[in-house]
Amino acid sequence: MSSDKKDYESICAEFGVTDFRWMLKNLNKMKKEREEEQAEFVSSLSNLKHIRVNSDNTASFELDMDLIEPSTSMYLYKDGVMVPYTKELGDSMKHSLKLVGKRYIFSVRDLMPDDAGLYQLDVGDVNVFTTDFKIPTVDFLVKIQEVKATEREDAVFECVLSNPFSKILWFGKNLPLEQGEKYDIQVSEDKLIHKLVVKDCLIVDKGIYSVCAGIKSCNAWLVVEADKDAQKGKKTARKTTRAGGSGMDLQKVAQEQQTKLAKEREERKEQIKATSTAPPPPPESPAAPLAPPPPESPAAPLAPPPPPGAGPTEVEPEATREPQPGAASEAAAAEQQPVVEVATAEPGITGKLSDVYVLRGHPAELTVEVSADLSGTWFKDGEPVGPTNQHQQNLNSGAGVTMTKDGTRHKLRIQSCKDDDSGVYGFVSGDQSTQGKVAVGGAPEFDPDDLHKFSKPVIIRVGQNAAFKMPFPPQGNLVARWFRDGTEIKDGGGVKTAREPNHSRLLLRDCLRTDSGEITIQLKNPFGAVEATSQLIVLDRPGPPDGPVETVETTSSVIEIKWNPPKDDGGSAVTNYIIERQQAGQALWTKLGDVSADKTSFRDRNVTHGKKYKYRIYGENPEGLSDSLQTTDSITAGIMILSGPPGAPAVVGASKTCIDLTWSPPENDRGVPIIGYHLEKRKKDTDLWIALNPLNEPIEDVKCAVREVTEGAEYEFRVSAVNESGAGDPSPPSSMVCAKNPNMRPCFKDPEDFIVVRAGNSARVKVCYEGEPPPQITWFKDDEPVSAWINVINSEGLAQLVIPSSKRSDSAVYTIKAKNSMGEASLAIEVRVTDEPKAPGPVELEQTVYGRVVVSWAPSLDQELDDRLYYVVSQRDSATRTWKNVADRLFTNTYTVNNILPGVQYHFRIFAKNDVGLSDPAQSPTWGVNSNRVPIPSKGLKPSGVSFERPPSILVPLKVHAPPKGYQLYMTCAVRGCPTPSVSWYLNDVCINFDNNYYITNSFGVCSMYILRVRSKDSGVCKVVAVNSFGQAQCSTELAVRD
Repeated sequence: MSSDKKDYESICAEFGVTDFRWMLKNLNKMKKEREEEQAEFVSSLSNLKHIRVNSDNTASFELDMDLIEPSTSMYLYKDGVMVPYTKELGDSMKHSLKLVGKRYIFSVRDLMPDDAGLYQLDVGDVNVFTTDFKIPTVDFLVKIQEVKATEREDAVFECVLSNPFSKILWFGKNLPLEQGEKYDIQVSEDKLIHKLVVKDCLIVDKGIYSVCAGIKSCNAWLVVEADKDAQKGKKTARKTTRAGGSGMDLQKVAQEQQTKLAKEREERKEQIKATSTAPPPPPESPAAPLAPPPPESPAAPLAPPPPPGAGPTEVEPEATREPQPGAASEAAAAEQQPVVEVATAEPGITGKLSDVYVLRGHPAELTVEVSADLSGTWFKDGEPVGPTNQHQQNLNSGAGVTMTKDGTRHKLRIQSCKDDDSGVYGFVSGDQSTQGKVAVGGAPEFDPDDLHKFSKPVIIRVGQNAAFKMPFPPQGNLVARWFRDGTEIKDGGGVKTAREPNHSRLLLRDCLRTDSGEITIQLKNPFGAVEATSQLIVLDRPGPPDGPVETVETTSSVIEIKWNPPKDDGGSAVTNYIIERQQAGQALWTKLGDVSADKTSFRDRNVTHGKKYKYRIYGENPEGLSDSLQTTDSITAGIMILSGPPGAPAVVGASKTCIDLTWSPPENDRGVPIIGYHLEKRKKDTDLWIALNPLNEPIEDVKCAVREVTEGAEYEFRVSAVNESGAGDPSPPSSMVCAKNPNMRPCFKDPEDFIVVRAGNSARVKVCYEGEPPPQITWFKDDEPVSAWINVINSEGLAQLVIPSSKRSDSAVYTIKAKNSMGEASLAIEVRVTDEPKAPGPVELEQTVYGRVVVSWAPSLDQELDDRLYYVVSQRDSATRTWKNVADRLFTNTYTVNNILPGVQYHFRIFAKNDVGLSDPAQSPTWGVNSNRVPIPSKGLKPSGVSFERPPSILVPLKVHAPPKGYQLYMTCAVRGCPTPSVSWYLNDVCINFDNNYYITNSFGVCSMYILRVRSKDSGVCKVVAVNSFGQAQCSTELAVRD
């Protein structure tokens, strides 16, 4: 199938195929089948080149192949026998493989005549390429000689072969040469003389040229010299002369060889003619011609080989027997004389001779049956055997050979066969004859040491390869066959067999446990057969323990189980068993322990009464764990005791999303503690009870909030008590309850009572409410219905008021009222629409006391519009050159700055701030060294010591504040005195200095109090008292918190 299409005709002629249509049809079918087999290992196969001889005395064949798995094994066979090869360059092995990209090149080096044969390449178990290497019997009578040629001259290489050859291979510098413009390849009519003409030689053409005929080759140099007569710079014309040649008369040599070949052919014809008129000679030596056999009496086919150890094999024409070991003595004793009766009208030979194979030392008997009482003569290798006189046929001829005649039956008996008795025996009676071959030999034998070594078991693990090798003495006609458990092993499916002259190999790849068994090799020749046996043991983890699992004992504290050993121990003994347990309703398997291999039972003492358990058992050997054997049903520890029914569930509360239930424990728990409850629900007008909690997750309390309800649907519930044995009897069902909210007075959830919105943005007021039935929602602005352009969006549980583009005039107190049949509720929300405040007015600086500067400014234009507006004072001096806030949350228009140092310049900035952000700053004039200093008149008086001690005084009193409830409050005043007075804050004559609800500070006489969110109880008289050693001062104001 690997042959080229151009060779189909010659192949058909060689094998006598005349029906080309039938041949092509079957060939295409076989090719398709092989391509399907190849697809398992090969993804693409192309550019197949058959084997050919190279110039370096090597032969190679090539193919392009993409393997699906690069590690797939490749095997090379020659005439069906595996041959080893190497992938290493420079190795001394005869066969090699070279891989270039995806091209595989197989080479055979040091070619010899016995390298001819059919080469086959297998990938895995599939044949991918087959090529026939034929080596013709040819040699060189005249070899090519060295040629010296001048540039632009033709060069000729000539050779003469010993046998006609239509085409030989020419090489130039190790490259094959073909007929073309540069090279002319010529062959004589008798195909003995071959020539290569290198046309128009140039300097680049010089080198070694070689020629190959079969496996014979020769080579010679081509030397190209420059043309001395050529003019420089000009190209010379091509010469008409030729250089080279062998220097001999090739025609004369070829004529002599042709005459010699013709003479040899005539001699062979004479031999063939002489052979056709005489019995065919044995393979060892030519036989003398016997009487010419008639055309209707061809020689009988060879008899099959006798059984191993059998005696001499008698002539068995046209009959076969299978080898029967141990039948040697019976065959020798019986000395049967099978004869084929042939009905004929004329006297002649009716029972003919056939080939006989006899063991050395055993007798052999040849019998011929004739149709009448006729005489005849026995021949061996063309020579008469014994006396030729008819009256002496019954006499002993000597040398252990006896010839007898009994009526129409002629016998020749050899008493004890030796090697010399082998030959072609014939019998001639009149003009008829018959002949048969007697071969004396011995049955195959094994070397005792090799047999002992082979008999040792081969032990491997699953997935490994097993290899067997059996040496034996080289013999002809020897057949080696491998068997496993009596079944012959064939190549394929991971099995490879290889036969060498002196040994046979068996390779089993990727063995499985099922490959274990008895491995037998049988050597068979025509004289008998012999067998050698070994064992293949494939080790694997054991099979699962044999079941089913039996329950030996079950009590409230112990469960005992039992099983059987695994049927297959994996090739090595089980060492122990591992037991695991799973409690019913759980997913976790827990290892309980292991037991030794001699015990196939286990007692589980860690069980709980009434619980159900499953068990699984693993067997273990040195190769690993087996698959598990598992109990089919759960095993209960002890007797199951279930609890009595609890009380019927009572409905505590119901809403559209939740129903609250409670129940009482069962009156009779039957002596087993209750671990929880299993709750179920049933929808009205249905019969299906649906579990609300898994049985393995019982409710531990006697109450439950059921949230798996649908609004408006009616349900009833029942509950079961759960103990260690499971769920007991269910309780009576509860009364039918509807999943809806109960009637209730409207109320608001998490309300906000103050919202600030930047002017121009949309204002959105969201209020969440509850009420059943759903209340009616109404919005008011300053106790008046809201304008139509204000959007009111009401949905279930949420009311929204949206002002699309708010402005300051939208600031107001908005009230929402919710009313239903159960009552009504209202909520007031102040919405403040404002913007960033305008900057304060001009800033003035004045020094009233040394080291202190009073900063005053005109109020912001937004101060009257926003009662939450306050001021921030920042300061920067020439020493640090950074701005820092020195006062915050000032509700006055003045601030006294302390620690004013001489020689330093100061700058001040005043910001107005509200809930939206800061205004632009108002800048103060620079306060420097000589700026606004307080004049100190001297009047010619000398300076005297001045005392600064004085009683406390209030520089800036407290202001009246009336913030809404929940607002922030910032209250300040200014106090001075020397020494620094102690300041206390009072609310309704109660000191609040240490109350965490009030944040109080004193920074250089500026006293502040901050309340994060004012409450109703913060209303009252707020008072500040400053006290030092010279006296005290106080101021108070009214704090009114609005609802």
